[in-house]
Parts: sequence; C-alpha cells; structure tokens
Amino acid sequence: MASYKLNINDKNYEIEADPSMPLLWVIRDLAGLTGTKFGCGIAECGACTIDFNGNPVRSCSIAVSAVSNQRITTIEGLSANNDHPVQKAWIKEQVPQCGYCQSGQIMAAAALLKRNANPTDKDIDTALQGYICRCGTYPRIRKAIKTAAGMMKAKSF
Repeated sequence: MASYKLNINDKNYEIEADPSMPLLWVIRDLAGLTGTKFGCGIAECGACTIDFNGNPVRSCSIAVSAVSNQRITTIEGLSANNDHPVQKAWIKEQVPQCGYCQSGQIMAAAALLKRNANPTDKDIDTALQGYICRCGTYPRIRKAIKTAAGMMKAKSF
C-alpha cells in the first residue's frame, strides 16, 4: 500500500492503494464516483473513459501509481448539473438505451469537440472508434455530437 494525492474533478483526494490498482477502481471504490463504468477491464470497450490531463483515456488500464498529482475529470466533473453541451445533446437526441457505455462515450465526445469544433462523420467515427455500444446507438451518438457542436457554436447551453 502507498499513499497518492489525486485531483479528481478539481477536488483533492488522499488515497491509500496498492500501486498497481487500476485508476478505475480508485475512482469508483475509493473516491466513490461511480459514473465511470467497468466494461471489459482491458481497455477495449471505452466504458471507463475519463479525461486525464486533457486527453480521453481508459481508466482501467492506468495504475494509480502513474497518476499522482495529475488532473483527472470523470463524468461527474464534466458539468455540475448535466449542462455540458454533450450531455444536453445526448438527452435531446435520446441517445441511450441501456446507458451503460454512455459516460465513456460522452467523455470521448467532449474531448473530440475540444479538439475539433466541427467534426465530420469520419472525424466522429475515428474519435469514437473502439467505444462499444451494445445497443448499437451509433447513429444517435453521431447525431448528438453534431448537435452538441451546434450548441457550442451558438452558445446555446
């Protein structure tokens, strides 16, 4: 066991954990933020995606020992009241069915829109490649990302 200082959603945490513990379990079990989901445990599905220093990463594949004193944002930290444009677009376009993959998809979409304010279908497909939605809502995901981009341009959020 070792002690780690983490900044999750602009809040500081002092965590005691095994150095090899995946960040996903630190976020969920030790910090109590359960919006980040466990999907596969091998960084293949994207359900556990968080923003790590401005980049979308799979939290199941990063050991807590590699993230001390870094900036981590989970789905709970994306906005205080689900009012981030991507979250609002997800609701408007009725994206989720089961909803399990949605936090990872939303975090990836928010990262894409930070880099590219007007993504094409190809840009969206490339950015979300490897994010698995078992319900197959990919057309609605694409539509929601375009809706969010429009909201951001119009500042209507």
